[in-house]
Amino acid sequence: MEHPASLRPSAHGLVVVDLQPVGRRAGVKKGTTILAAAQSVGVELQAICGGAGTCGGCRVRLAHGALGDPTPEELRELSAAEIASGLRMACQATAPGDVRVDIPSESLTAAQRVQLEGGEAAIPAGPSRLLRLGLAIDIGTTKLAVYLMDLESGCTVARAGAMNPQIAYGEDLISRIAYTDRTPAGGRVLREKLLDRLNRLIEGMCKQVGASRDRILDVVAVGNTVMHHLFVGLPVRTLGAAPYRPLTTDALDLSARDAGLDLWAGTHVFVPSNVAGYVGADHVAALLSTGVGETRRTALALDIGTNTEISLARGQRLFSCSSPSGPAFEGAHISAGMRAAPGAIERVRIRGAEVSTYTIGRLPPIGICGSGVLDAVAQMRAVGAIDRRGNFRAQVPGVRAREGQPEFLLVPAAETGHRRDITVTRGDVNEIQLAKAAIRAGIGVLLQEAQCEPDELEEIVVAGAFGSYLDLSSAVRAGLLPAVPLERFRQVGNAAGAGARQMLLSVERRRTAQTIARRIEYVELAAHPAFHRGFVNAMSFED
Repeated sequence: MEHPASLRPSAHGLVVVDLQPVGRRAGVKKGTTILAAAQSVGVELQAICGGAGTCGGCRVRLAHGALGDPTPEELRELSAAEIASGLRMACQATAPGDVRVDIPSESLTAAQRVQLEGGEAAIPAGPSRLLRLGLAIDIGTTKLAVYLMDLESGCTVARAGAMNPQIAYGEDLISRIAYTDRTPAGGRVLREKLLDRLNRLIEGMCKQVGASRDRILDVVAVGNTVMHHLFVGLPVRTLGAAPYRPLTTDALDLSARDAGLDLWAGTHVFVPSNVAGYVGADHVAALLSTGVGETRRTALALDIGTNTEISLARGQRLFSCSSPSGPAFEGAHISAGMRAAPGAIERVRIRGAEVSTYTIGRLPPIGICGSGVLDAVAQMRAVGAIDRRGNFRAQVPGVRAREGQPEFLLVPAAETGHRRDITVTRGDVNEIQLAKAAIRAGIGVLLQEAQCEPDELEEIVVAGAFGSYLDLSSAVRAGLLPAVPLERFRQVGNAAGAGARQMLLSVERRRTAQTIARRIEYVELAAHPAFHRGFVNAMSFED
């Protein structure tokens, strides 16, 4: 298990409790309960009984490592089968060593933010109304988005989102592929976790509109290539090592029964084409919905995440690549990092010695998510707290040393939700440098392939949940995005979900998506010499 620098057991004599899918890590003494570990970093679990072990509200599931022996309270509240499956009570289970646990959504007091962009008017529906329904599903590495649609009117009648439960088995795609390699039936486990969460979301939406699941006649599901393979039950081993070849890039037509969805057995499930090992149907869907896949303008499209898909349209040609940007923009590997949940710092402003932070839900801060840490680094660079190489300047207000290592104080302990300082460390800055360098180097390779200069870009489309909340000026200042006028940028939210909905409603749009997928000239960055040169150059911050 990887640890942020500030939580390495060797440095502090602590064990690390990795709390997923929240993305927080707690460094605690051996034998600390999971509930206490969660509370120490501001992650609030349901604990109506105050930790006495009588309410059963704080259930978690062991994902990696080992927990202490079940207590009498757990043996009373949980069945032997539940305990054998890894289910435990956070107020009772202790951490004798490093451990990762998966927290079901019902055990959290506050839900994480999962972007489900609006736009359509919801249809007021009840049990008496017979709707001809369809489902559009976006299977993200981190988050799931599901849309229930009236196929007659084209309106979305319900929508739901959740964290991808596979996070408990690996934050990034390579980790999940490795899990399937080392664990017997690992691929089946990941598929079952995914399908269980999707079926629960579908059931909830149907109850919301008072319609039977048998009314759902058509499904379109998009995802990156690894998510695609896991969803349909294909092995992913070939995607874990060069040349990263998928078993298939073809569009698939399945029945709901074969897809594992709890719908009418004859419901049709369409899974669009992938492009390559790390450019999948979700990116094709995004190119479809944003228009970049059909434009003749010079346009750049990015879906920023653990793997950032990038496409460049220029004239008759369409280039794509996938850049290994890492999980820093999800808050992972950041010392105070967390995902976009209540209490996460999402905006930072620094004016002289004054630091202002803004959190999701306007709650006392307990950590910092991707947009917040990018903001912080950009602001620190603007006020001179870090130099071009990311090194701290000791004379600048806010910079201090802790245990001989420099850091920048964002929020003092007295103002946080867990009464501990929230800081940005040199390691955090380095994580942002690595992530933004990978993305800028990928952009540079596509610009080179298209013989295009950055100032020729007429439009830059930034998609995805992170892209929606990204401060563009900070992204440009940090060197993540090209320095073109801000009016050329367009933030579009969940473009993959929007493309899935278009394909659900129109066979013609499915054909267009297939045409886009065939047009794409895929560039493998790992084999491109310009990527490595560009990566090294982009590690520095621009003046």
